[in-house]
Amino acid sequence: MTAPEPLIRPAVPADMEAVASLYAHYVLHTVVTFDETAPPVAYWHERLADLTARGLPFLVAEVAGRVAGYAYASPWRPKPAYRHSVENSVYLAPEATGRGLGTLLMRPLIAACAGAGAHQMIAVVADSGTAASQALHRRLGFTEAGRLKAVGHKHGRWLDTVLLQLTLTEEGPAPAP
Repeated sequence: MTAPEPLIRPAVPADMEAVASLYAHYVLHTVVTFDETAPPVAYWHERLADLTARGLPFLVAEVAGRVAGYAYASPWRPKPAYRHSVENSVYLAPEATGRGLGTLLMRPLIAACAGAGAHQMIAVVADSGTAASQALHRRLGFTEAGRLKAVGHKHGRWLDTVLLQLTLTEEGPAPAP
């Protein structure tokens, strides 16, 4: 029997409990996020509403009726000149890794961001000793833009972050009048 095909779709409020639970695993048990306390479900509802209002994508991968991963894009920085750059986040349920779900989530995320007028996508990846996230981003055309050394401290260790960048549009947005 073959595994069910994943469905990549926009996230809805009913998905946020699963998203919160999935992210909590990474907060509590890994160093891939620098959060030390898992945000409550209410935070995820606010995040979804904010990104939707901004016209930015928040996608989930559904497998056999369950959320097996998610990806979203958020503003890179708050200052106005950064308005055409976004930062992506992608997380998969631990049992769903290594099956191509990250790629299935990221491709439509990249396309949606380009369609929304974003010019650059930036990934901030914790250099946790596992290469999966960096490999995913590189497969999708991201290139390393820099490394910040020992900027995070979690679970008793200093951590670097690697910045990866993807140009979404060649020309960029038209300048404001």
